[in-house]
Amino acid sequence: MQIEVLSLFPEMFAGFLSSSIVARAIEKEAIDVRLTDFRSFSKNKHRKVDDYAYGGFAGLVLQAQPIWDALNALLEQGPAPVIYFTPQGRQLNQAILEHYAALPRVILLCGHYKELDQRIRDMAISDEISLGDYVLSGGELASMVFIDGVARLQAGVLTDAQSATSDSFSDGKDSLGFPCYSRPEEWMGVKVPPVLTSGDHAQIEAWAQAQAKSLTRTRRTNEIPSKLKGPMRIGSKS
Repeated sequence: MQIEVLSLFPEMFAGFLSSSIVARAIEKEAIDVRLTDFRSFSKNKHRKVDDYAYGGFAGLVLQAQPIWDALNALLEQGPAPVIYFTPQGRQLNQAILEHYAALPRVILLCGHYKELDQRIRDMAISDEISLGDYVLSGGELASMVFIDGVARLQAGVLTDAQSATSDSFSDGKDSLGFPCYSRPEEWMGVKVPPVLTSGDHAQIEAWAQAQAKSLTRTRRTNEIPSKLKGPMRIGSKS
């Protein structure tokens, strides 16, 4: 999968692309991430890419010309959907990641400043995506989230391919995942739920589904908890 990224700050991706699952996906040639600074397409002698908004609104707006020319240069190499990250977009979910992970090529546009000139949005953007109802300084972090999400779905990237299909929201599920435990069976006086060591796969699956439904019901709420769980300090046991 080829991922083209248009950004004013491509240096932000250095550590991200050289670490963890994304680095493994690149090493295995499951994904190919290419960074383009669209400032280089500006026709302004100072390489300016933003200007004031018509109407007297506060904030600067990314101009259409540099982005239009950068997109044309990339699309001359082959077709691809152009994804723009904006708080006004549809909220990213697992189904969206699974859809794009199956495509051979995508172009990710990282916005900055107040917004992107609406004419580019109308004429050149295929999809607008948001991480949630909050505002970041730019689209770079959102694009990293997207890249990580599609990279781990590529064949051969995860050591256990079944791990991806059992995650929260995978395979069309609208529920969260379930609690997981590892060795030792007892730690700090707390034992792993007996069903998980029973060897009864039907009961284990039923337990996992029930836990997932319970978590989804209690966690997918906009209410702020009256009391945060967990210790205010860590004890000496390990």
